[in-house]
Amino acid sequence: MIEINGNEGEGGGQIVRSSLALAAVTGQPVRLTNIRGGRQKPGLLRQHLAGVRAIQAVCSGDVDGDQLGSNELTLVPGKLSGGDHRFEVGSAGSAILVAQTILPVLLHADAPSTIEIGGGTHAAWAPPFDFFLRCYLPLLARMNANVEADIESHGFYPAGGGRVVLKVTPSTGIKGLTLTDRVGKLQPRVTALVSKIPTSVGERECDLIARKTGWDKKAFQVLDVPQAGGPGNVVMIELGFDNVRELIIGFGKIGVKAEQVARATLREARAHLASDAPVGVFLADQLLLPMGLAARNGHRSEFRTGPLSPHCQTHIEVLRRFLDVNIQSVTGENGSVDVSVEAGDGCIGSA
Repeated sequence: MIEINGNEGEGGGQIVRSSLALAAVTGQPVRLTNIRGGRQKPGLLRQHLAGVRAIQAVCSGDVDGDQLGSNELTLVPGKLSGGDHRFEVGSAGSAILVAQTILPVLLHADAPSTIEIGGGTHAAWAPPFDFFLRCYLPLLARMNANVEADIESHGFYPAGGGRVVLKVTPSTGIKGLTLTDRVGKLQPRVTALVSKIPTSVGERECDLIARKTGWDKKAFQVLDVPQAGGPGNVVMIELGFDNVRELIIGFGKIGVKAEQVARATLREARAHLASDAPVGVFLADQLLLPMGLAARNGHRSEFRTGPLSPHCQTHIEVLRRFLDVNIQSVTGENGSVDVSVEAGDGCIGSA
């Protein structure tokens, strides 16, 4: 049984999610202790517990310690099964993080799956649905993963109430991916979402970004979300290239002017464009697990990103515990980091 100390590295929920997914896919039992030990409120929260129970359902696993606030958890995985499942976070906790937890398992299951997840879809501490749909899933498709995603209801913080639906076809083998340069010209797109608040908020966000960038008016849109669990506002700057997209996201807050939200979001977008790294800090973290599974199949992957976050560094250590992979990172003079993921010396490629 693999022992994982949840207090290592950045000590957050990523350790739980990745450990469970990797345990299920590789068939290795895992025991987690000091869960989320690096957080002010340690232990399993609702979104983590939803991920645990989702993993249990799709891998027919035996689980011990699946309670709110639990600091220890054991999973003994069984058969990976497709089918229809419905999971509820029960709060504004991220439905997308639950989806990312079980997605590697469903890609290795014995049949297609349709998954419905209720919870938050747009919150500052997790990848929003749009990032998942427009940035992450297209890259998974290039790695031989067939995943469709739709949103039935938006869930903004703090109300939640969102709902997403995934349709997953088991993969014939996850393949490698190379993202070391941006290809083609910038294709910007700016979208402001508003729910149960005046559309003028989104219009002001778009107007400021349009004035500051001079981008074509066709690149801007304000969407009044028809189905949502509560009020909310998000402005998203999509920096699209032929081979990769990055989504920079600003979250509206009570007492913060729309122009302030837009200005801060644009500042972050410009910083990303100023670097030569095609992969942003959050996308880098999310690509590591499928790249590790591709390495398990004998396929090499590499990408260029900015300085690795503590989150990302911790994720690398978790991958090394479950997979015989060689993960290298080399920092350039300009601060960019080249990351490669390939099979270790004892790994025999299956594809």
